[in-house]
Amino acid sequence: MSFRGINNLALDAKGRMAMPSRYRERLLEICGGRIVVTVDRDHCLLVYPLPEWEIIEDKLVNLPSLNKQARLLQRLLIGYATECEIDSQGRVLLPAMLREFAGLKKKAVLIGQGKKFEIWDEDAWNESQGEWVESVQNGDDDLPAALEELSL
Repeated sequence: MSFRGINNLALDAKGRMAMPSRYRERLLEICGGRIVVTVDRDHCLLVYPLPEWEIIEDKLVNLPSLNKQARLLQRLLIGYATECEIDSQGRVLLPAMLREFAGLKKKAVLIGQGKKFEIWDEDAWNESQGEWVESVQNGDDDLPAALEELSL
């Protein structure tokens, strides 16, 4: 199971988005259309098929409780985590609190990230991707050791 690609989406007045058809069947197969939506530090939303989220949640719950950064991450990711369902028309209702956190308006971008998706406000995505490309071109960030050996 791997989700990839970028999709432009529209949110309706109720905050629903249509999951692109190319992902719907797979999501129905692997999780019965049950997904978990939570927030990310980059002010986007993360969307996990329920079984994938349960693995992440288990790891988060088992982080050391005396570590301040671990507690903050738990509060953010688990605290905002909301179970949602893909309806019969392939739509997902994104709760208002999550839409506000990510600054989602009418136009959004859904990005496949392997085992999960990210949902970005279209303007925020366009602005951020330009910054990321510039950062990579300038070599601003060090690569994690695991990536230094990767051959593309």
